[in-house]
This record gives sequence, C-alpha cells and structure tokens, in this order.
Amino acid sequence: MTTEKIMAARPRGLAWQRRRASAARFWRQYRAHRAGVLGLATLVLFVLLAVAAPLLVGSDVDDVTGAPGSPLERPSADLPFGADRFGRDLLGLVIWGARVSLLVGLFAAVLSVAIGMLIGVTAGHFRGWYATVMMRITDWFLVMPTLVLAIALATVMSRSLLTIVVAIGVTTWPTTARLVRAQTLAVETRPYIERARALGGGHWHIMSRHVLPNVMPLVLAQTTLIISSAILAEATLAFLGLGDPTVVSWGGLLQDAREAGAVSAGHWWYLVPPGIAIALVALAFTLCGRAVESVLNPRLGVAR
Repeated sequence: MTTEKIMAARPRGLAWQRRRASAARFWRQYRAHRAGVLGLATLVLFVLLAVAAPLLVGSDVDDVTGAPGSPLERPSADLPFGADRFGRDLLGLVIWGARVSLLVGLFAAVLSVAIGMLIGVTAGHFRGWYATVMMRITDWFLVMPTLVLAIALATVMSRSLLTIVVAIGVTTWPTTARLVRAQTLAVETRPYIERARALGGGHWHIMSRHVLPNVMPLVLAQTTLIISSAILAEATLAFLGLGDPTVVSWGGLLQDAREAGAVSAGHWWYLVPPGIAIALVALAFTLCGRAVESVLNPRLGVAR
C-alpha cells in the first residue's frame, strides 16, 4: 500500500473508531435508564412478533371462511383471546395487526419528522421573510386540532394505508419544526459557523455539514416520541372507520368490536387485547424516547 493510500485510510479508520466509541458510550448510558431498557425490550418483543407473524399465525388469519371458532366465542384453551364476530382467532389477529400498526406509525413519524426538520433547519438558517412565513404556517398548524385535520384529510382521500400515513405525517410536524429551528439558531451562533462562511462555505454546505449533524440527536429523540403518537392516531382513525378495511390493524379490530356491539354486550375479550397492545407499544416508544433524550441531553434530568 502506498503512502498516499495509508494517509487516506487513516482518517477513515479514526472516524469509524470514534463512531464505534460513541455508539458504545450511548448504549452504556442508555442501559442505566431502567425504564428505557424496559421500553426497548417491549418494542423488540412486538417487532419480533410482527416479523414472525406469517410463521406464527399464517397469512390466512383474516379469512372468514375458515374461521376456527364461533362468532364472539369466549376465551378458551384453543382460543386464548377468544374470537371476533366472524369467529376468527383474536390472538392471531392481534399478532398480525402489529405489522400494520407498527409500519404505519413508523412511516408516519418519519414523514412528520422529515417535514419538520426541513422547515426547521431552513427557517433557522435563512431567517428573514422566509422564516416569518414558515413560522406563521407552523403556528397555524399548532393551534389547529391535529386529529381534526387528520380526519379531514383521511375523509377526502381514498381509504388506504398511504392515506393514513400522509394524514398523520402532514399534521404532526409543527412541534419538530419549532424544536429544530430553535436548535438551528443556537448552532449558527457558534464561531465555527462564522469561520465556515468566511472560508466560502455556501448555504448547503453549512446546513448539511455543520447544522444537520448537531440537530440529528434532537431529531432522533423526537422521532421515537412521535411514533407513539402516530400509532395512537392510526388506531383512532381506524376506530372511526377511516382506515383501510382490507387490512388488519389494532385500530381496525377496535372498530370491528364497536360495530359488533361488544361494548354494550360486555364482550370484553374483543376490546381488551388490541387496546392493551396499543397502550403497551405507545408506552414503550415513549419510554425509549425519554431515555434517548436524557442520554443525548443530560441536562433534561429525566428520571431513571
């Protein structure tokens, strides 16, 4: 290997060593948060169930023609969670519904954070009339009820999972935009930003090389917190009948239970499993998000 190649490979090796050391330090500090570890373990369990759903319950779990039980059958040894109004196994439906609910929550959160990060970074960097217009739009979305806007979008668009993702993503970004803009303004007051401008660094160079890496920890923590809200929003929209009726989700199961009169008839086994699944996943993401916030910003003082 030539001297030039050795000199070029050395900085890359040092960079990877620093990344590995940073990741190890993050995990060491994260493990100190018992609530965060519990939330992470819960998420891993649900993700494994969602990934292994085709092997555990089969892809025909939502088939009404081959339902293993009778309509609204109570829990038993053969059907631990009981049966729905079509006689389908509720345990299998809850496991299969994890795939849809987790994916919709994740994609909706990514879309929301992407919009908020784009608006927040650009508004904090360019300022002037552009920042004023963007922040007034953000304020408008902040004062409007998020659920009402999502319902309005889901109503005028076709009923599909993409509609749910878009409806949640384009209505939940303002908080992220506000946080990212504040962090961007703080970063751009630092001396190395002035040096970068003096050396001829353009807008894209400053935002991508200096601002974005400094706001990414905040974005990561915000993403984990938004996923829980997105899962709850998906369940709410599905419960109101605005979801895709051809797929199985936790919110869709609750909507089926409502239509079957499970609440008034006392068929608790139809309502409790999907409701508990939604609550556990939302709580797990919240615990993980709080732990990530505490690790990335110890001044928050989040309890362990």
